[in-house]
Amino acid sequence: MKKVLVYAWRFWMVILGTVLTLIFFLPVYILSIRKQDYRYCYFFVRLWAIGMFYGMGFRYKLISKTQQKIDRTQPYVIIANHTSIMDIMLPCILFPHHPLCYVGKKELVKIPIFGTVYKRVCVMVDRKSARSRADVYRRCAERMKEGQSIVIFPEGGVPDDTSIILDQFKDGAFILASKHQFPIAVFTFKGLKEMFPFDNSKGYPGVVKVFFNKILQPDAKIKELKEQAYLEIEQSLTESTK
Repeated sequence: MKKVLVYAWRFWMVILGTVLTLIFFLPVYILSIRKQDYRYCYFFVRLWAIGMFYGMGFRYKLISKTQQKIDRTQPYVIIANHTSIMDIMLPCILFPHHPLCYVGKKELVKIPIFGTVYKRVCVMVDRKSARSRADVYRRCAERMKEGQSIVIFPEGGVPDDTSIILDQFKDGAFILASKHQFPIAVFTFKGLKEMFPFDNSKGYPGVVKVFFNKILQPDAKIKELKEQAYLEIEQSLTESTK
């Protein structure tokens, strides 16, 4: 009986996502045509993310582990751990004043309607192409110069082995921050691995813990930035389970 309810809940996500995508498709599509209108486009993208997150029965509790504050006028490279599709919604909810651009996989373009908007508001990467991966830095830098912040999940994907708490980080986010001198906002999402995993037979609504770990300045070496970010997130995941 429990699995039946989970499948029904998962099916509700399909309905909810379809309805919200159809509602917001036109304003997002129109406002994504011109670069100067993207901040208005992001307003509707954020409404879509809010509708998806709360509509699936999730809430979040923000826990700050630093005295640092987010500057509304400063673009950031925003990173977090990645265990669930719902990870994508949280940065939009957390950053109302920073138009966000996600680095995402090219395959999602194939999704009807959603894919049309996705390729306009995200920087797509073909992970099989070295040229595509290299070009991401240039395209992200252009977006940040336009005032957008970049969201990157440095694990590069969700590991097949569910026992892995935090996979090894790739260099991309830290190369981007170091090369173009953008600060890195580090967050940890705790709970979604259990609440909304990629296994469609599992999951439940609930409260997600969101840790605002730190803002890393890009003046350190890439390896040091990566190690520090990894340690911050790993410690939050470990501490929050005690």
